[in-house]
Amino acid sequence: MYSQAEENYLKTIYNLESRQGSEVSTNLIASKTNTKASSVTDMLKKLSAKNLVEYKKYQGVHLTELGRKSALKVIRKHRLWESFLVQKLNFKWDEVHDIAEQLEHVKSEVLIEKLDAFLKFPKLDPHGDPIPDAHGRTILNKTVVITEMKIGSSGVFVGVRDSSSEFLQYLNKKNLALGDRIKVIDIEPFDGSYHIETRTHRLVITSSVADNLCLKNVK
Repeated sequence: MYSQAEENYLKTIYNLESRQGSEVSTNLIASKTNTKASSVTDMLKKLSAKNLVEYKKYQGVHLTELGRKSALKVIRKHRLWESFLVQKLNFKWDEVHDIAEQLEHVKSEVLIEKLDAFLKFPKLDPHGDPIPDAHGRTILNKTVVITEMKIGSSGVFVGVRDSSSEFLQYLNKKNLALGDRIKVIDIEPFDGSYHIETRTHRLVITSSVADNLCLKNVK
């Protein structure tokens, strides 16, 4: 049984480690959690003492096998709650993250297994992220972000890297939704912005936005 703060750190480290494929720096964790680096160091020492992370000063941190399994349990609960809120309570996809942040710390595993069964064992959450099963396994959801695509290529919009309410609200304003087929029309040499096209409209997005939109079946 871990504290809410410990679970949040494990989830953050897992997400950062998965994205960059290497050890995570203290400063990066501090930036992601809006916390002082000294506070991050203190927490990493606590997690290390519980065999949840391997931490070496000035070299970064990575999850142990126990830490990885513990992080996946939190992520599983978070994504199942998001699915429940959208599917059963009719919340919008930009409204569920903060609520799920609270619900993900429920300790009852029986409740989570019943929730999974009630939802008929969903594989993806409302943002297109894979939901780990009870053993921490996820489906292979191979995607690329728009910044990895060439001019003229297109794919189906299936997920986001940034599931914050602010970013999802931005996508709503731009009339971009999961399931849209997006085509890269042009890339601006000056600022790296992307001209993209859906079946209904064209628009320009920044490279940072493009780097957060995940597509599959890219041609």
